[in-house]
Parts: sequence; structure tokens; C-alpha cells
Amino acid sequence: MTRSPHRPAPVSTYRLQIRRGFDLNSAAELADYLRQLGVDWAYLSPLLTATSGSDHGYDVVDPTTIDPERGGAAGLDRFSAAARDAGLGVLVDIVPNHQGVSDPRQNPWWWDVLRQGQASPHAAAFDINWALGGRVRLPVLGSELEVAIDAGEITIDTDAGVVRYFDHEFPLADGTGEGPVAEVLERQHYELLFWRRDAELNYRRFFAVTTLAGVRVEDPAVFDATHVEIVRWIREGLADGLRVDHPDGLADPGGYLDLLAAATGDAYVLVEKILEHGEDLPAWWATDGTTGYDAMAALDWVLTDPAGEARLARLDAHLRGRDEPDYDDVVHEAKLAWATGGLRAELLRLTNLVAPADRGGATDGGWEDALAEMLAAFPVYRAYLPAGADHVADAVFTASERRPDLAPVFRTIAARLAVSPEGEFTRRFMQLTGPVMAKGVEDTTFYRWTRLTSLTEVGGDPHHWTAGVDAFHAASARRQSTWPKAMTALSTHDTKRSEDVRARLAVLSELPERWAEVLGELRAVASTDDGPLDNLLWQAIVGAWPASRERLHAYAEKASREAGLSTTWTSPDEAFEERMHAMVDAAFGDARRIVEAFVEEITPHGRSNSLSMKLLQIAGPGVPDVYQGTELWDHSLVDPDNRREVDFEERRRLLARLDEGWMPGIDASGAVKLLVTSRALRLRRDQPELFTRYTPMTVVGSAEEHAVAFDRGGAVAVATRLPVGLAARGGWGDTLLLRHSGPTVDVLTGRRFEGTAVRLAELLETYPVALLVPVDEIQEGNVS
Repeated sequence: MTRSPHRPAPVSTYRLQIRRGFDLNSAAELADYLRQLGVDWAYLSPLLTATSGSDHGYDVVDPTTIDPERGGAAGLDRFSAAARDAGLGVLVDIVPNHQGVSDPRQNPWWWDVLRQGQASPHAAAFDINWALGGRVRLPVLGSELEVAIDAGEITIDTDAGVVRYFDHEFPLADGTGEGPVAEVLERQHYELLFWRRDAELNYRRFFAVTTLAGVRVEDPAVFDATHVEIVRWIREGLADGLRVDHPDGLADPGGYLDLLAAATGDAYVLVEKILEHGEDLPAWWATDGTTGYDAMAALDWVLTDPAGEARLARLDAHLRGRDEPDYDDVVHEAKLAWATGGLRAELLRLTNLVAPADRGGATDGGWEDALAEMLAAFPVYRAYLPAGADHVADAVFTASERRPDLAPVFRTIAARLAVSPEGEFTRRFMQLTGPVMAKGVEDTTFYRWTRLTSLTEVGGDPHHWTAGVDAFHAASARRQSTWPKAMTALSTHDTKRSEDVRARLAVLSELPERWAEVLGELRAVASTDDGPLDNLLWQAIVGAWPASRERLHAYAEKASREAGLSTTWTSPDEAFEERMHAMVDAAFGDARRIVEAFVEEITPHGRSNSLSMKLLQIAGPGVPDVYQGTELWDHSLVDPDNRREVDFEERRRLLARLDEGWMPGIDASGAVKLLVTSRALRLRRDQPELFTRYTPMTVVGSAEEHAVAFDRGGAVAVATRLPVGLAARGGWGDTLLLRHSGPTVDVLTGRRFEGTAVRLAELLETYPVALLVPVDEIQEGNVS
């Protein structure tokens, strides 16, 4: 895309989670470290004022101010100045889709809407269906309203002008505070509901989170009001680019990006868009690319052994006590359950947009069922009609196979979508496919499909077990030619497992028989009696080890409730969860010996995978992001585990030693990962002329399948894959890297290599990765 005179697009980024315990002032102190590490831009989590105490910042309550808990406006001034002094650009995460409403008092716009209803000047900002009852429905009560009133749980404070329910406060409309509680509540512009009646709410949410209310940024006035502070950052040079959270939730993502480009002068913009296997990012969007989940999936696949699939599938069938289910069936079941359950409010709103006369003869229930089946069958997160009509056709075909009785209704739905691609029915259908996909797949199926959890990652597709080296090269070359400024990622605040956990668990694909044996030993000590969940939890324990009890208990609770089979968030099974927690405790007791012995067995191979993954990401096409702290080993699990405090002083100390010439071993310190990260980042930043294209390199010999190598235009990256198999065959043997003539230096080790054929046994003697640069291209600081 054509860009106004802004800072050039980033070469690399480093994600920092800004929060009360690590605010912008603290982040400013890291600018020099990031520069020394080799980073080009700092990448900040959301900064706008969020719900007090929020660690993530995605629950914005005031889009016109920077969060005081995150350092406020002065903090951003200080951080940006420090970044400029260090030569860093600044990328900031923004959240246009929704605002936080868990505490109405903290959100002045939402508070005013509750107080004045449709008369509020902010009523147009929120996506509220006023036609449904004329009041905002708030599912916040622990019981039915009458029960709460009779119990005296709801009180009216006319002096303060509020309704109180325990810790909750809601505004009183002017002149409505006198009389019995029930009558006062009837006069408000909102209706308090039992939380289990969330299907009756009438405002769009983020996914199924009732405390995040959808915002109508498609309205130019709302866009301007919600982006005044964000645009100021760009215009005043406080930030150089933006990362857009969840664009698929918007009414018109492409239109929104056009507005954003116009307001920011075509600043660098990335979108948090998850692409399904084989799906392309809309080429007409005003964006530089995605935040990199597609690249993450390709990296995970190339390090996974396809030979392990059948054995791990048999293990899964054994754990289930029956034939392994079809993956598509598991996905369909989960998506349909969310469409008809947790997201039923949105389903009903969609259904009600179609008049009975237009329902093709289907009953109300039949139309609702058909829409749910269409949503469950939709093959991608979202289409952007009229583009993506093929996805609608795929959904009709799949849904008709499952429910032939509803086939005529599916065709009617498809016709309606096609006839009015910009109408409200189509828009809301498109806004709902994403949440159904996210909740059904990422947050449910990925906790039920547990045979190899390194592949059940955001943006991944465990149905496609693995991709070989040729497929990896094809994906990388395509990224270079189509979206060269898109981000690539290995760990994010949303990943289910950090890169190092996934790298360690990928080893199981090479040792399926051994894992079946170890899992059997572990389950003999402690089990939840849910075989697939046992597999998931023991993999998490092994992948994150050593980890605290607190971290593993929190993960086990979240994972089991997300799976939703043996226990759930809304109706926890106490007996099951007692067994679950006892299983975690066993990892620190009777099963500890088994856990530690197996972790010791696979850790060297996992570290090899980690180093390969890191080098392939940083040296490969795109803009590599380093998630905070992952320049050392980081064995984090799903949030909030991956937002733990980072010891930056330890990282400074180790980096200083590396720069003094220390060559670390591949040990628990993680210094070798810091070496790979810093040398690769520095080379990319300081010598961009070495990274102008993507050409697969040729590797020949008995172990050629264990190498991935490519030339970026002068810099040649070489990485090891499937290290267990490589060790079993006795190493690299006669395997050669064929390369251009002329002397080269490995920037990781400083070793020099001559000739057009380099023995991998020699090249990878010290580390399982190498980054070769022609001798005459070496600059000071790029070789340890």
C-alpha cells in the first residue's frame, strides 16, 4: 500500500504487555535493551483507559484517554521519547470492536446510555437493538429479578442517584428514584436480568462476553469519537503504526480500515485476522498484513513428524474407549453448541431480521435451526460479501449433508445473503460467523482434540497434521511475494502455549510409542477418568515443566472448563474437579519422578526445535515479533499465565555476556536462544540488503529431510527438524548444504566456511541452527 511520509515499516517488533505493574514509564527503561537486542520497533498492548485492574487492556472504558494505570499521557510521551532516542518505532494495539462495561460507572459513555437511554448522545456508539424491549438488557443478577428484590439485594440510593446490587451500581434516570424497588426499576432505561438469561440480551458483545459491548465504528461520527486519541498518537509522532484487534467483529472491516488509513495518513497497520488453512487475506484491505498466526502454523507444522500421526490417533482412540471421532464432527458439535447456546442472543437477533413471510415456508424454529447449522458449517472465520460467496456455498453444501431436511432453508439463506450483501441481515450473519468459529474451535475443540496439543494453537489446524519442507518453502515464498510486511509470530498474549512449550511437545510426534507408555504410567498414578483430557493436562504439565502448582492448577481448571465435557464454567462438577486438581498435585508427588525423567529425556530435542523455530521465524519473510521474555526459554501456558512478569535484568546481563564473546551451551539458562534471537534480529535490522528475497536452498544426503534451509538474498538460514530421528540415524552423516561459492561466516558462532558444499555435521556441530553471511558482508556487532 502507498504510505504517506511515515517511518518505514518495521523490520522486527517486540511485544510489551503494558499494565499497572509494568507501565509505560517502566517500559521506557527498556528502550536501550530492545535496541541492543536488535529490535526495530516496540509493540505495545492496548493503552486506552481500561477497566481498573485490567492486565490485558482489551476492556477499554474511555477511548479518549490513555489509562492512568498504564502511565497516562505523560507515560506515553516518555516512552515515545525513549524509543526515538533508541532508534525504535512504536506499534500500538487498538480495540475498535468493543468497550468494557463490567463496571458501568467506569465507562462514561455506557453510564450515560443507561441513564438516558436512546436520548443519550452516546446511544449511537453502542450496537444496541432498542427495538427489543426499548431498554438495555443487563444479565448481571445471580437470580431472577423478583427473588433479588424480595431478598433485599437491590437497593435504591436517591441521594447518590444509583441502583445498587452488591458491588454493582447503575444510574437512576432523572426523577425516577421514588417508590418501591420494582417500580423504580421499571422506570429505568435498562433491565436487570438473571445472568443465565443472557440469550435475551439486546446488545452485541465480543464473542460471548457480556461485559464487552460492541461499538458501531461503521458510523463516521462514532469512528471519530473513538479514534480521536489514537489518531493524535500518529499525527504527533507518539506512535508509528497500529495493530487492529478483532477486525472481523466490525460491520465492515474493509471500510473501517479505509477510514483508519485516511485518518492516519496511511500509517503502518496490521490486523488480528486468523486465516484458515488455504485462506487468503483480502487483498483490497488497507493493511500491511496479519499479526502472524498463519506463519506460526507453518512453523509448527514443519517441525512435526508426520509419521507420528497414526500412532497418536490410536492412542486417542484408546483413551476414548472407541474409534477416534472425525475432526470435522468434533468441530461441528462444538460450533453448533455455541451458536445455539452461548451465542444464542446473536442468533435470535439474526433470526428476527427475517419476517415470517420471507422464511421460505420454514417455521420460526426451523429458520433458527437452519441459521445455526449454517454458522456451524461456515468454513472460515468470515466472508466479506460479495467476495467469499464460495464460502457460503461450502456452508450450504456441508449443512445440507448434515440436515437434508433443512436444505431448502439453507438455499434461501444463501440467496438472501447474495441479494443484499450490504444489508443488515448479511452484515450480522458475517459478524456472527467469527465468534462461532472462535468459541467453537479455539476455545472448545482445541481442548477436546488432544492427541498432539502443539498443533491445537490459535490459527492452527490439527486436521492438517503436518507440512513438509517443500510446503514450508512454498508458504514462505508466498508470504515474501504477497505480504512481506505482515507480522510473523511464535508466541502472543492469545496463544494457548508458548513457542517453547509447543517445540517441546512437537517431540511427541517423533516418540508416539514412548508417549503412550509414559502417559499410561502417569494415568496409573492419577487420572480424571476423562482420557482425552488426561492427555491434554499431562502434555501441559510436561510441556511447561518446571512450573508452580498454582500455574498448573489454574491451567487445568481453565482447560477442563473450556473443553466443557466433564465440567463447565457455568456448572462446575465438584467431584470431577477434585480429581482434576488431585492429578495436578500428583505431578508434584507420586508422579513427579515420571514427569521429571520424561522431561529430561525430551528437553534436548525440544530445545533444538525451539532454536530452529526462532531462527526460521526471524530470518524468514515478514516482520518477526518477539513476545516479551521469549528471547530466553519461556514455558508459558494460556493467559493469564503468559502475562507473567519478565526478568529483564537477567536478559540484560546475559546479553552483555554474549556481546563480550561468551559462547553459551544449550542449557537451562536459555542464553543460546538469546544468542540466536539477538544475532538474527541485528542482522535483519542492520543489513536489510541481505533479506530481499526467498529462495529454498538444496540439502542432499542421507539426512536431508532433517534440514530446512533458505537464502534471503545473501543471508542463508539453516535449521534442524525432527531431531529425535536425526539422532537415531547417527547424525548428519554425508548430508551437505549446497550453496553459492565464496567464504561465509556463521553469525552465531563466528566460524568460517568455504566451498559450495558445506557438511551439515560441521556447520551444525555447535548449535542445531546456523545463519550464514558472505564474509565481505559482515559488519561489526553481527558476529559474537
